[in-house]
Amino acid sequence: MPDKPAGPVPPATASLGDSLVSDWEARDDLPPADWGRPRGPRRVATVWGFAVFLMLLAFGNAWISDTLTGEAFLAWATIFTAISLQALPFLVFGVALSAALTAFVPASFYQRVFPRNTAAAVPVAGLAGAVLPGCECASVPVAGGLIKRGVAPAAALTFLLAAPAINPVVLVATAVAFAGQPEMVAARFAASLGAAVVVGWVWARFGRTDWLRPPRTHHDPSASKWRVFQESMVHDLMHAGGFLIVGGLAAATLNVIVPREWVAAVADRPVVSVLVLALLAILLSICSEADAFVAISLTEFSPTAKLAFLVVGPMVDLKLIALQAGTFGWGFVRRFVPLTLAATLAFSFLIGGLLL
Repeated sequence: MPDKPAGPVPPATASLGDSLVSDWEARDDLPPADWGRPRGPRRVATVWGFAVFLMLLAFGNAWISDTLTGEAFLAWATIFTAISLQALPFLVFGVALSAALTAFVPASFYQRVFPRNTAAAVPVAGLAGAVLPGCECASVPVAGGLIKRGVAPAAALTFLLAAPAINPVVLVATAVAFAGQPEMVAARFAASLGAAVVVGWVWARFGRTDWLRPPRTHHDPSASKWRVFQESMVHDLMHAGGFLIVGGLAAATLNVIVPREWVAAVADRPVVSVLVLALLAILLSICSEADAFVAISLTEFSPTAKLAFLVVGPMVDLKLIALQAGTFGWGFVRRFVPLTLAATLAFSFLIGGLLL
């Protein structure tokens, strides 16, 4: 009769827990050395940094919450909350649309819609931006989704710039704010579309692949379409939402720090006033659906300066820069933002001189 094997024999109906611990006595390397630990020093630093941040919030709430009632702090908190809440619905819309493009729309569809020639695809993408009823927060994830599906980066970036500036909601809001001034609506449309198309053409001619970090795929290629949609949306929302908060914090801080008297002091200088309102649009980071109502209130500035405020803001502002960096990388931002700013300023001067 053969000898029985040493050690306990798990029953035939062993549970999952029994199967996991049945051979622990024979192993001395459990748990593994890296069990439960993130890989890489950057992730470890991120976890510890987040823990320290939470501790600082807790101590700050206990020690100094009663002292944070000054007008400057309340204004900062109001502006930050307004920027975040105003942008968040459009960010969610853009992320959902981007995830739907990734999951449900085949790459062959874009090959039929966009011309194969990049130079021709750029103006088509610019005009396509007129159909997305969202702000710049929505355009970034959608542009990332287009690149994932094989659209030329130059065309996707043209769409990114044009969509928040010439969509129907923005144009109607501009017409309401500048009642009786249809030339301002036409000037905004022409300058914004022109700047977006020129940036796209320049990027198509001189842009390099390694300047733009392609959006990563975060799902199993064999997963179902709904699974791809869910995973893409969750990842992009968490990723882009963090950069939106960073941009909102920076915009709120600069809103409080920069005295408005400095802005008003240069209103009567033609060129300088355009540059000042362009800078103000970058710092304020107002959603493109609402910026026309702010621009009309700047009564001391010229129509061309107001046009610059409307053209630059939807294409270059702090929260948009943060979102672009989170999606495409800082190397992309260092090249794309100066190009976009130069194009928007040039078209603001050009179209403003012709139509306003």
